[in-house]
Amino acid sequence: MSRLGAQTLRYDRPPVIAAHRSIAGGKEGEGPLGKWFDAILEDDLLGQKSWELAESEMVRRCARDALDDAGLSPGGVDALLGGDLNNHIIATSFAARKLRAPFLGLYGACSTFVEALVLGAALISAGGLDSALCCASSHFCTAERQFRFPLELGTQRPPQASWTATACGCALLRAEGRGLRITSGTLGRVIDMNISDANHMGAAMAPAVFDTLSAHLADTRQEAADYDLIVTGDLGWIGRNLLLELFRKAGIDVPEDRLVDCGASLYRQEQDVHAGGSGCGCVAAVSCGWIMKRIERGEFRRVLLSGSGAMLSPTSSQQGQSIPGISYAVCIERGD
Repeated sequence: MSRLGAQTLRYDRPPVIAAHRSIAGGKEGEGPLGKWFDAILEDDLLGQKSWELAESEMVRRCARDALDDAGLSPGGVDALLGGDLNNHIIATSFAARKLRAPFLGLYGACSTFVEALVLGAALISAGGLDSALCCASSHFCTAERQFRFPLELGTQRPPQASWTATACGCALLRAEGRGLRITSGTLGRVIDMNISDANHMGAAMAPAVFDTLSAHLADTRQEAADYDLIVTGDLGWIGRNLLLELFRKAGIDVPEDRLVDCGASLYRQEQDVHAGGSGCGCVAAVSCGWIMKRIERGEFRRVLLSGSGAMLSPTSSQQGQSIPGISYAVCIERGD
């Protein structure tokens, strides 16, 4: 592994994505990407006593299925890397308790899945691990209860609000094998443009995504046109437009048809999700479903994937603090 520029790691031994699985809720299954998910939940509660336990069960099932696809048992993977939006990442840590794999709990808000890919790939490329299971999840009901209002209140949502996806994605990385490869990863900086509206996730995160993608292109001496697709996490329709405007002002040519946002793709606008999708599971499930499967089909050869996160808490919002944003990026290439 070597360093490129200020923020990017080049994986000299690029890890292989040996397996990937995605699970989505019913609303997500009704969206335009429904056919790409490996499983659609018929019951968002998954037979559990609480929404939080339901999200944890979703993580466990997704991780188990990815390991099964690769012919591994939970004890056969060197590390599980992941997180969620719940306090103390309880959905993922409770799932790790059942899976009994060595666990690295991460919190990058909605960027967590890509953060896990960056770190998992680094540990494998450096020779520290032979395998790493990277995952992230979110659940509409757990996020609403924690960050906004109890569902029972039926609180009206403002137009700029996003819809937290009920979804999970897991990708198993291995040092050897055939399949998609992660060739580089870019670490993000915390960027704060003094956005304090806790509903306006796209505006809070777009500057961080711009900063990370700009750093990746500069560090690797690439242009946006060198990638078949640039995929962002959960900026939604509003945030994606803001990101394009930031690129235009900086004089960076990013073809609009090559910039795809998971949150703007997960739902149809008539599904009443306002600004689009968000949540850790948004980029995780869309990446492990729609994006990776299309690369495997030969539709794309080289994709730059960026996750974005709003680093707020209920406490910071109640205290009137602005919302810092973070973003990570990885380059995924088809391994022929």
